[in-house]
Amino acid sequence: MSWKETYNTWKNYPDLNPESKKELASLAGNDTMLEDAFYAPLEFGTAGMRGVLGVGINRMNTYTVRQATAGLAAFMATLDEKTRQRGVAISYDSRHHSQDFAFEAAKVLGAKNIPTFVFESLRPTPELSFAVRHLHTYAGIMITASHNPKQYNGYKIYGEDGAQMPPEESDLITKYIREVDDLFTIEVASQESLIEDGTLKVIGSEVDKAYLAEVKKVTINNQLVAEEGKTLKLIFTPLHGTGAMLGEKALLQAGFENFTMVPEQAKPDPDFSTVKKPNPEDAAAFNLAIELGKKQGADLLIAVDPDADRLGAAVRQPDGEYQLLTGNQIATIMLNYILTARQQAGTLPANATAVKSIVSSEFATKVAASYNVGMINVLTGFKFIAEQIKHFEETNEHTFMMGFEESYGYLIRPFVRDKDAIQSLVMLAEVAAYYKKQGKNLFDGLQELFAKYGYYAEKTIALTFDGVEGAQEIKDLMTKFREESPESFADYKVVALEDFAKAEKRLADGTVTKMAFPTANVLKYILEDGTWIAVRPSGTEPKIKFYIGTQAKDEADVQAKRDAFEAAINNFVRG
Repeated sequence: MSWKETYNTWKNYPDLNPESKKELASLAGNDTMLEDAFYAPLEFGTAGMRGVLGVGINRMNTYTVRQATAGLAAFMATLDEKTRQRGVAISYDSRHHSQDFAFEAAKVLGAKNIPTFVFESLRPTPELSFAVRHLHTYAGIMITASHNPKQYNGYKIYGEDGAQMPPEESDLITKYIREVDDLFTIEVASQESLIEDGTLKVIGSEVDKAYLAEVKKVTINNQLVAEEGKTLKLIFTPLHGTGAMLGEKALLQAGFENFTMVPEQAKPDPDFSTVKKPNPEDAAAFNLAIELGKKQGADLLIAVDPDADRLGAAVRQPDGEYQLLTGNQIATIMLNYILTARQQAGTLPANATAVKSIVSSEFATKVAASYNVGMINVLTGFKFIAEQIKHFEETNEHTFMMGFEESYGYLIRPFVRDKDAIQSLVMLAEVAAYYKKQGKNLFDGLQELFAKYGYYAEKTIALTFDGVEGAQEIKDLMTKFREESPESFADYKVVALEDFAKAEKRLADGTVTKMAFPTANVLKYILEDGTWIAVRPSGTEPKIKFYIGTQAKDEADVQAKRDAFEAAINNFVRG
């Protein structure tokens, strides 16, 4: 149907919920907004779906949540009864309608006699991943839009290993979702009846306790934490999200007592009223933490995003100002500490291996190599890191040390199979204690690593293309990079191009070799000086992203190179 036909179907549906009716009335006559809301279904990819809250098939609302869940239920109907009866764990963050969507999903599954386990109140994404494994459910659903602005919400599906559904299963679920063409006839059971007959079970503290018991094992050097944990001054902010309760408990049980939560950001707030974007990658998200940190003379500031899967940090400098660290820097300094501490304790396995995404820093690879520790590169998406962990466990070829992505996501211990900011909170505090005992801070430790391994700098550039035309503009840019592929960036020649859509690596002389990766719409250029530049559309947002990773002999040189490569990318995009 055309967008107008779809719009009229919604407009004329007599039982449309009052909120949707009210919004449709407000959009009457605004064809631009209506077309954007109804021109195509909200995309459901390997990372689930994420979109603006509102009325229409291209928005996050009760009906699109029901549709996605009906697709999952149809997929689960192909499974044997015993597997299906393991059920689905469901959690949600602090966003508008998150709890409503969670219980709507449970009611759709319950109507198909699929058991659900829904958290009593908001919980982090990593705890949902843990719950799937802990309760042995077949799947999990997380209602969250992660670090996006307040107008967004999202829906992620997790598999039985606690990782986001791998591409094969995700593609099947997407197929079933698209077969649900009438959103208004999806069967929904009564929440009360499902609770009464036990099909819907409300969960909470028992899973919290089990999760925190595993988090306690994240700490490597308990004696160090006992010595420094009481004096390390820490400011922690959950940015109005799910991280407050578990973050506070995790710090206290580890032995970090001298911390303060930013009071204005400690309670859940779907409007994220103190920040424009609840994203620890965004410097402005630290404004209140910095203000409080200066008053208290705090050593370290840590922020986690609303679903507590990403973590950012800032370190107090001698002049009292705070230096923000990048996701790559946080990952590298944590990995260096983990390997140092494990080596000193005699617990560093001979087959120790870390895992990172192909767009994350090679700085960590260099550090790992100095300990004879391997580094495996995977496609962007933490499910690919989870796949490696599963392979490690099945083959015993490697022992997992840490996984990370440049976008501020890290996993220390694999009892969770997604990014885990609660684990990372405890680990980064321990790393800070390690340097504090030496009279240093995290930034000092980072400078020591630069001096030892060389200076590394990265940059992510994200261009947003909203609306009906946005998807095509992103496709056009990817086509331009493929068909007019640059031979150099900032006067550095391209020596190899890795096209992950073809799983091919093409050298400058035309030689082509196959790469052992799943296919993905990603291009990665390798330059003659070792710099790499990657291009990929976002899987969850209407963005195309460009990544730069470069190195040089000193800080000034590496920053100058990074800036030059950024200018070269912008010139090519605009040219």
